[in-house]
Amino acid sequence: MSKKPIEIHGYAIVSDDDRIAGADGLIPPSLRNDKDWEQYQAALARSDLVVFARVSHENEPNTRGDPRVVLSREAKGLERRADAWWWNPADVNWSEVVERILPDGGEVAAPGGQGVFDLFLAIGYDVFHLARARGVRLPGGRAVFSECGETLSAEGVLTKYGLRHAERIELDATQQVEMNIWRRASAR
Repeated sequence: MSKKPIEIHGYAIVSDDDRIAGADGLIPPSLRNDKDWEQYQAALARSDLVVFARVSHENEPNTRGDPRVVLSREAKGLERRADAWWWNPADVNWSEVVERILPDGGEVAAPGGQGVFDLFLAIGYDVFHLARARGVRLPGGRAVFSECGETLSAEGVLTKYGLRHAERIELDATQQVEMNIWRRASAR
């Protein structure tokens, strides 16, 4: 049996100012969209592994029983807990996580939060699904990537890390939500 490659997919819905949460740290109703949610849930269901930050893990119950890794500084290396694998990247590198949890390869969904998005920028996304809720601004909110700011948009960050715009999908015209798919420009 041949080993499948590891393919890393990012998933985020952002405001016009590249925010994934408001100033209170919560995802506001203005960033929630049924069509985006359906597509996102289908993507998680077909993934071989889902990587969340602790807060995202707590806020999205694992009702399907998807294989999960929770990124946490409180974890000791890579440890198996009742609800998921818990991983501290300061103690164990990504290749060791993959070897232990996905020895046959497969698709990894990395839907955030910001710490997960930043970590996988460095590891290397193969595809990033960036949904945008047009007309929504979240001043003082949490950016999708820590590098987003006055001079660098989410698209600028993805370009900086070697991804190129590949496709635009109108998810929900009435709610002004679109999806832009970014793919790695060259093979790793």
